[in-house]
Amino acid sequence: MLGVQVAVTSNVFAAALELRQRGGGQIVTLNAEMTMAARASRELGSAIADADLVIPDGAGVVWALGRQGYRVRRSPGIELARQLLEYAAAHRWRVALVGASPAVMEQLVARLRAEIPGLELAFTIHGYQDAQQWPGIEQELLAAQPDLVLAALGVPRQETWIQRLHPGQPGLWMGVGGSFDVWSGVKQRAPQWMSRLQIEWLYRLVQEPSRWRRMLALPAFAWAVLRRG
Repeated sequence: MLGVQVAVTSNVFAAALELRQRGGGQIVTLNAEMTMAARASRELGSAIADADLVIPDGAGVVWALGRQGYRVRRSPGIELARQLLEYAAAHRWRVALVGASPAVMEQLVARLRAEIPGLELAFTIHGYQDAQQWPGIEQELLAAQPDLVLAALGVPRQETWIQRLHPGQPGLWMGVGGSFDVWSGVKQRAPQWMSRLQIEWLYRLVQEPSRWRRMLALPAFAWAVLRRG
């Protein structure tokens, strides 16, 4: 799709577990905005191209795949990540959480421990760190040998950061965008009726009006798909 390979599996959770059995790798949750950003950024494009599993997170991606004859369901990354956390707790996986603000991380850790009994958080750290601290943080993370790493550092940073760190490491590594904000209770996810109508982007825009510039990628994405036929 527009030069990006996307998994067309009907069960992204099963695909993620299969990837884990093969030794792990990077999972990317692709939407229209990220697709257009990847066309403009060589670094992001490379990270997505190198990823081991790219799932159709956005309605636009599902629509574009449908025009090519692939009927897939939208697979929100926030839902896959939650499934993986619950699986991790049940199977004693070591989990690492990286990103978001200090306040969000504190609330996130408390809520996840309360909501997912048995979850082993082997490494947690907020994303507001000085640049000179990151090499040491990364070494600590790798030393923890996590089975699942969820990074909420924003696009494209979380994708390029994972691309650089995960090679040779076991486990699943996944960028989760604003999921930590939702799980911590700081922000609310769009109502289900908006999800069914595939207008979650509108809910996010109302919550964060400053996103309007980023939303310009949506018509650009649609035009690029239509031009491809």
